[in-house]
Amino acid sequence: MRVLVARQDNVGDVLLAGPAVRAVAARADEVVLLCGPRGRAAADLLPGVDRVVEWCAPWIDPDPDRVAVDPADIDRITRELRGFDRALILTSFHQSPLPLALLLRLAGTPWIGGISEDYPGSLLDLRHRPDTDVPEPLRMLALAADAGFPAPADTRSRVREPLPGTEHLTGGPGYVVVHPGTSVPARAWPPENCAEAVRLLAATGHRVVVTGHGDEKELTALVAGEDGLDLGGRTTLPELASVLAGARAVVAGNTGPAHLAAAVGTPVVSLFAPTVPAARWAPFGVPVALLGDQDAPCRDSRARVCPVEGHPCLARVGAAEVAAAVESVAREVAA
Repeated sequence: MRVLVARQDNVGDVLLAGPAVRAVAARADEVVLLCGPRGRAAADLLPGVDRVVEWCAPWIDPDPDRVAVDPADIDRITRELRGFDRALILTSFHQSPLPLALLLRLAGTPWIGGISEDYPGSLLDLRHRPDTDVPEPLRMLALAADAGFPAPADTRSRVREPLPGTEHLTGGPGYVVVHPGTSVPARAWPPENCAEAVRLLAATGHRVVVTGHGDEKELTALVAGEDGLDLGGRTTLPELASVLAGARAVVAGNTGPAHLAAAVGTPVVSLFAPTVPAARWAPFGVPVALLGDQDAPCRDSRARVCPVEGHPCLARVGAAEVAAAVESVAREVAA
């Protein structure tokens, strides 16, 4: 049985699909993951994936000016999607599986399952209707189970091992990671707060490692200052996973590296802007300290830029509160 599993958005979304992918892999002969370019690096880290197909879906990518609807490109990906016995389309609550289901029908896929609030007509064989406000990994696992792929005993996200060694970058395990960047500004803890947290954590005896993407070097340098080790732009995603695995705790917003930390078993201090529900999107399967005003006016707005002056949901979280949360989650792991 050849099964296509689709999750076409960002790194964190793809990582959260990992438990469902492992559920399918336990009963399938081959699992192919269809992902977008923003999630490709995470797709390559997922256990249970035999092959990855990368394609940027115009109904998924958040930048509508970046992705044109090209008939030739649609024809190409439809041809590439031929030959599967089953397909599971994993989506967020605000996404529809139906455009991809149409392409899969054109490719000849005989059985397709997805979560759909809209009437699917003949596009879906399984129209799954999940419980509301459950963590995303469990939401996707429920679809897989309904399709005949029971959940694994371990429902945490995982990554392929072994991970590359990174002690030459970090000086060995036992540090705290601060990851200041986010994919959208509305989810970011203010940089000056991040920098103050680094100084306070260092003053209380922690080694602090600051991580970030290659285009966040200016931000990571500012946050690291003289007290933190700046690794901005110096790690691939597998190397970042290794850095996070060596940490006592990770301080991050609602962003992919927070889910990557959970996938390697490291507790997370989550600076979580309530633009999406924390019940669905907080790091899953590890100790988590959830900080930020979850009842702020931006709640459930899905805003990419903060709509409230002063960014109060996160700006009011102080460095001392974060440092205390680091100690709390680290003690929870030790216990």
